[in-house]
Amino acid sequence: MERLTAKQNEKIKHAVSVRDSARVRRETGLFFLEGARLCGDAAVNNVRIFRAFVTDTAMEKYSVQVSEILSKADEGYVISADVAAKLSDTQSTQGIFCLCRTQENTAVAQQINPQGKYIFLENVQDPSNLGAVCRTAEAIGVDGMIVCGGCDIYNPKALRASMGSALRLTIMTCADAVGFIRQFNEKGMLTLASTPDSGALPITEINMTSGVVCVVGNEGNGVTQETMSACKHRVTIPMLGRAESLNASTAAAILIWEMMRK
Repeated sequence: MERLTAKQNEKIKHAVSVRDSARVRRETGLFFLEGARLCGDAAVNNVRIFRAFVTDTAMEKYSVQVSEILSKADEGYVISADVAAKLSDTQSTQGIFCLCRTQENTAVAQQINPQGKYIFLENVQDPSNLGAVCRTAEAIGVDGMIVCGGCDIYNPKALRASMGSALRLTIMTCADAVGFIRQFNEKGMLTLASTPDSGALPITEINMTSGVVCVVGNEGNGVTQETMSACKHRVTIPMLGRAESLNASTAAAILIWEMMRK
């Protein structure tokens, strides 16, 4: 394999730009992964790996994962410790990095199972929240996650927070939340907009035995009024304490649990 030792190498600069810029990720159709676990998950889940970068230390310490990663990569490079430090977005790097091809994930009505359970994130900004919801959604077993606006689903922090779930869960994106909610309604699905408003229906009292879509909104502003009006019901999580609301990922976890419990 070719060895890269210069931090100003064009391939390294390109990888950094993909890591740091949502615009570059959109334009190139690539996303950035770091670490033995995430890069290994990409390899075993048949994510298309464009370029893999590994240090000599990583090849010794994570030989099984590195072998799998390099076998699936279009291009593989051995990098120096200095280059690994430039690529790394973490405090303590494992020396394994991948540029992967993004998957076609635009949401269309035909992809939705009318009997399925879906969590819908509208304008969620924090990548850690996005990743945490993805991890919970896969763990509890929803049919998919829909993301409209907010954080880029291929943000490196979101991918790390998902612990690999983002590479396995069905994730769709859409540009028009209201239009898509209306398509769910036309399919006869139950569409719910979550809100901290105590006047909304308690989520624990909703019959969710058929297809359900539940919307979680922006961390500061919640679900937009337009999307809330398009949904069939407003729902809330009953709270006994003095806190006025829950963190977006915590609220989503409870809503997902309730969807699947019933």
